[in-house]
Amino acid sequence: MTIILALDTSTEACSCALQVGGEIIEDYAVIPRQHAQNILPMIQRLLHDAGLGFAQLDAIAFGRGPGSFTGLRIAAGVAQGLALASDLPVLPISTLAALALQAHAVTGDSALLACLDARIDEVYWAWYSIENCLPVLQGDEVLCKPELMYPCPAEFTGSTRSLTAVGNGLEYIDRFPLSVSQLAGTQLPEQLPRAASMVRLALAEFLQGRSIKPEEASPIYLRDKVTRN
Repeated sequence: MTIILALDTSTEACSCALQVGGEIIEDYAVIPRQHAQNILPMIQRLLHDAGLGFAQLDAIAFGRGPGSFTGLRIAAGVAQGLALASDLPVLPISTLAALALQAHAVTGDSALLACLDARIDEVYWAWYSIENCLPVLQGDEVLCKPELMYPCPAEFTGSTRSLTAVGNGLEYIDRFPLSVSQLAGTQLPEQLPRAASMVRLALAEFLQGRSIKPEEASPIYLRDKVTRN
């Protein structure tokens, strides 16, 4: 039985989750600027409630970004420290992929736009399709102003197919190009990345042998400027 711990502090939400066999348990809270003092106690409570210790884990996953500069550093640092102390591999997981998986779970749509508020009048975003129940990136993860977003390839959506758009970056949807916004038949602006989705993605990565060494764990910022919660 594979047991994976995932944690995420990439936005104002803070969460951790355990994949134990076919079950996922999660602790999730929206606590802006309180991630550093809360993520470790949340992890400890989660493991205690599951009757597990770090020695029983197979890997540790973390939300590697894009997202808040400070939040990503916290998640990467905690995951790296715990993995080094317990001699465990690490699994960096895309926050946008996690959002896409969450949207698919809500709507069942297989065409998805994941979009996060990047502050400084910009958004992080990417197109995903669902294949074998998992999100597959179509193109690249992008950082830009809302007006500069571009539609996904026609072969992905088709000419008339609608999709689900997810994430707090949708507060800028009035500024998206019409070629993007008109595709968003369903919108889930309240969704933030969650560790429960990341742990599902992490299990797939782990089973395919895509883990890394703890010292290789690092965030993906998509830019050099600091983005704070």
